[in-house]
Amino acid sequence: MQVQDSTQRPVPKLLDQVRGKIRLKHYSIRTEQAYVDWIKRFVLHFDKRHPRELGAAEVEQFLTHLAVHGKVAASTQNQAKSALLFLYKEVLAVELPWLDNVERAKAPKRLPVVLNRDEVQAVLSRLAGTHWLIASLLYGSGMRIMECLRLRVKDVDFKRREILIRDGKGFKDRVTMLPASLVATLEAHVAKVRMLHEDDLQQGFGAVYLPDALDRKYPNAAREWAWQYVFPAAKLSTDPRSNETRRHHVQEQAVQRAVKQAVRDAGVVKLATPHTFRHSFATHLLEGGYDIRTVQELLGHSDVSTTMIYTHVLNRGGMGVRSPLDM
Repeated sequence: MQVQDSTQRPVPKLLDQVRGKIRLKHYSIRTEQAYVDWIKRFVLHFDKRHPRELGAAEVEQFLTHLAVHGKVAASTQNQAKSALLFLYKEVLAVELPWLDNVERAKAPKRLPVVLNRDEVQAVLSRLAGTHWLIASLLYGSGMRIMECLRLRVKDVDFKRREILIRDGKGFKDRVTMLPASLVATLEAHVAKVRMLHEDDLQQGFGAVYLPDALDRKYPNAAREWAWQYVFPAAKLSTDPRSNETRRHHVQEQAVQRAVKQAVRDAGVVKLATPHTFRHSFATHLLEGGYDIRTVQELLGHSDVSTTMIYTHVLNRGGMGVRSPLDM
């Protein structure tokens, strides 16, 4: 039975409270799924005791268990920590003291995988259709894969050759370039997408997910052409949050699989993924003589030190020092 408060209204279950708070703060569905999963694991780890009965000591114990026994990556441990801090602060209204006694998972300092120009062309030449266009945009603009897949029609400016990326990492907007060589192809692609959208409208569909409750503020916006995804999915699907039938964007996993196969077919032995195109974009711009601040702005990095990592993978070898063997 659900507990009832003094007004006789049922109190939502813990995970429903978590979902409600996450949606109130407009976090993505992927964040919602990850946070709910970690909170479930935390509760099960302590024999289904309610988190109100637990505290900082148990959170430290759980996070340490992940690092020592679970051998998880540092990013995984940090995600679990974020989920639990969200639970206590936002849902239970409990401030946890600083978690000083957590055994930290070690974060290896690895250089990003970068393809040279020949390798980029070899991989792109083995892609086709929408997957080729998406991968070309990733390399040509430096976007993250989800930034590309979530692009709306209104955010592509063909005349100015600009792409406006809204709510990127850290909920920041930024502008990046639209490669001139892709303008005609992308315009043709968008024209086909418009025909698909008009067909959806005739079938009684045509709505798209809108962020930040805009669908309540502007009830008709979800069916407007400007808000449609540039890369819509081939089929309609049911939104797991609202249960509405909509056309979502292309799935990230489909692009990842296509790029992985193209890398194999190209005979490239590097462990390249769609994100590798972003690394290659930054490195090739620096090789081309563009200053690091410009690259920082295009990538959307808050700190230039994040962008500095690409200076270590330039094709200069040893910071441009000439080997004595070559003298």
